[in-house]
Amino acid sequence: MVSGDYIVETPEQIELAYDVAGIGSRFLAAIVDSALIALAELALFFALAQIIGIFEFAESVLIAIGAALGFAILWGYYIAFELTWNGQSPGKRLIGLRVVSEGGRPITVVGSIIRNLIRIVDFLPFLYGVGVIAMFIDRRARRLGDLAASTLVVRERADVTLESLVNSVALNFPSQSGDTTDLIDVSSLTSDDYTLLCDFLNQRHHLAQSVRRRLAAQLGAGLQARLDVSLDGDPERLVERVVRAYQRQRRQGSQVSD
Repeated sequence: MVSGDYIVETPEQIELAYDVAGIGSRFLAAIVDSALIALAELALFFALAQIIGIFEFAESVLIAIGAALGFAILWGYYIAFELTWNGQSPGKRLIGLRVVSEGGRPITVVGSIIRNLIRIVDFLPFLYGVGVIAMFIDRRARRLGDLAASTLVVRERADVTLESLVNSVALNFPSQSGDTTDLIDVSSLTSDDYTLLCDFLNQRHHLAQSVRRRLAAQLGAGLQARLDVSLDGDPERLVERVVRAYQRQRRQGSQVSD
């Protein structure tokens, strides 16, 4: 059975969840990429036919060159895009997917080469017959190329700006009576710290309860030690208070600068 979550623990012992792409979305991306490859191969074929018509004496040499270029397009297409577009081909970018190495790291040159050279096996007998069977069996929907290269395909998350986080998080939880936000000194927090806290608050309702509790506890413990504040028995509440304090500090800083 295919699992929709792939959990990665960072060196800081923070767990990150990736949404594993299913067979349907990957098939749609493959259709787009296959169409683009077919167009490129047709363009090469017509160009080669025109050149052969002009240089008939070098027909065999031109055919050999054309075959080599056709192979390069067929197998180099995915490798070139995955390495230049950080794990995305045009089809994957359109559907919102990305190839990553196990552990959540960006795909490597070797990983991309391996997964795409084995693509010919996954494609057999036609239309990724072997690959689809492998994805049905593997709980992370990996085809043989992914298994050999230790990669997987995940859904891409939408880009988030600091301003959008300020606006969206403010709507996610209300300020409560007796709030001690003003007493929290968040001057030591960076924008990256704030982004991490906001990302958790925005995604927490979509997480499994066990993952949500672990992440909240880890973030709460880190904030308690770093900011010298009390958990008050609820780490999520502390995260909310710290985010509000950071937002308030940011607004006050903007007013002063104006």
